[in-house]
Amino acid sequence: MSPETLPHWKLTNVYPSLASKEYAAATAKLKSLIAEQKKFLEVKVSKVNASSASQVLADTASDLVKRYNDILLIAGTLRAYIESFVSTNSFDKGALKKQSELEQILVDVDKLEIQTRAWIGSVAAKIPNFVDLNPVTKAHAFYLKEAAEQSKYLMSEPEEMLASELSLSSGNAWSKLQGTVTSQITVDFEMDGKVQQMPITAIINLRSHPVEDVRRRGYEAENKVWETVKEPLAAAMNGIKGEVNTLNRHRGRKDAIHSSLDASRIDRATLEAMLDAMKDSLPMFRRYFVAKAKQFGEEKLSWWNLNAPVGESQTTYTWADTRDFVLTNFGKFSPDLSNFAKRAFDHNWIDAEMRNGKRGGAFCMEVPGVGESRVLTNFDGSFDSVSTVAHELGHGFHNDCAIKAGKTEIQKFTPMTLAETASIMCETIVTSAALEMVKNPAEELSILESQLNNDSQIVVDIYSRYLFEKEVFERREKAELSADELCEIMLDCQKASYGNGLDERHLQKWMWTWKPHYYSTGLSFYNYPYAFGLLFGTGLYAIYQKRGASFIPDYENLLASTGEAPAADLAARFGIDIRSKGFWQDSLKIIEKRVDHYCKL
Repeated sequence: MSPETLPHWKLTNVYPSLASKEYAAATAKLKSLIAEQKKFLEVKVSKVNASSASQVLADTASDLVKRYNDILLIAGTLRAYIESFVSTNSFDKGALKKQSELEQILVDVDKLEIQTRAWIGSVAAKIPNFVDLNPVTKAHAFYLKEAAEQSKYLMSEPEEMLASELSLSSGNAWSKLQGTVTSQITVDFEMDGKVQQMPITAIINLRSHPVEDVRRRGYEAENKVWETVKEPLAAAMNGIKGEVNTLNRHRGRKDAIHSSLDASRIDRATLEAMLDAMKDSLPMFRRYFVAKAKQFGEEKLSWWNLNAPVGESQTTYTWADTRDFVLTNFGKFSPDLSNFAKRAFDHNWIDAEMRNGKRGGAFCMEVPGVGESRVLTNFDGSFDSVSTVAHELGHGFHNDCAIKAGKTEIQKFTPMTLAETASIMCETIVTSAALEMVKNPAEELSILESQLNNDSQIVVDIYSRYLFEKEVFERREKAELSADELCEIMLDCQKASYGNGLDERHLQKWMWTWKPHYYSTGLSFYNYPYAFGLLFGTGLYAIYQKRGASFIPDYENLLASTGEAPAADLAARFGIDIRSKGFWQDSLKIIEKRVDHYCKL
């Protein structure tokens, strides 16, 4: 399939259109369920307290959970459906209006969750007594216990309600501003002797263009365009981080990382063990950067060469090539995985074409109402694009394992730390397969470069992003930060991570502008879970290599269960101690072998 006919995803099996009676009926149903839940909380649940009989508590909690699951199913389906329009065309005013209308409704869902968690917290001491008395509460025991623990960090109910309502005109509004501004940027850029208007996503993708002059000019074009929009983006960053700091303070959180750790279902000991191992590995990655710099006649790597291809890959992938390669190698790992991916390709679950108005990067979202997922990528025919498709399909397979296991929406709540497990596994599968198929050292170097580039981005660059976000949160407590200050912090953090591997004259101070993860009140420190995912996934792949086919059932069970236990407990099923620095070091040693081999080639 040629680039001109790359697939757009289809969601007509969800609702025929945003204007359809089916979409309207689902919206009305959601409103009705919310109203019923609100009445249930006010009329029945309010009369049940810690002094009530255990069976009454169990049955009340069971009803609450079942009703909440029903709400989440429809809300999640509507949210995903609208996102399919907005993420691929930010110029679609009709979809943006529908999104705004849904967000108003979802505020009421947030309010119900606040009331539910507050009630669970009020009966926390009785949970051990009643949780096994009802099959629903028994199946949702982890949720009830976690909700009880997290209820400690709720403000008063009126304060939480107000915060939820204000989110639409504060954090959510700032996030939408960043997404709209960055997705609608176009740049006049000369390619092949012809000036053409390109979306910023395509300019960003030039970082891996085979011609250095194109990469350098793309880097310069990026710098110029970010300069023109730095003020609204800095305002958005300040608005987001200021709101998070304020709410954390009023909720009794120690700092911004505190809520992130709880959301990730890990403790500080785990995070510190992983970060220490990552910091210790930086000299190893710098060897890779210096070796790569030599390919371009540099002592230190310029930013525009950081993602440059190395070696001579003779392979450009069409969409059909990508499909065949992914399905073949997924099948060698697990027929279930291959069958899932085939469904995704055959039924147009993937939106692959780059176009103006479409957001950059890649993601996968579940569409719970139909038990499916949808994948967004910006495909350019490179092996990196193939790897990205595999990565995002891994997320979809993760969803599929939970769906097939009959998990409810609450049971599927997966922390970011574990959400990358299947995606990293799938990415590793296709990269390992590509390395096994190479016919010459130049081709091997090209694929190994792709793998190490990804590894370094997730360990080195994400370490810099963690340092950046930590610094921004701490300084935002004292005052707003100017765009220039944000650039200064980004440069300092890149120097701390990349060290002598990169040329300090040519770093990328604008990395904070286009990463959507920084612009979410609910996803602070979205960065380090990727490193967790890479290193945890790498460790699991090493176990798979030892165990072979017997590993697959346990692995699929793990994916189905990621919403029902802390990360440490799930890792322990495979004999992994994530609080031990040694585990993270062992995973990094696997990457170090790749660096050693790269330097030899």
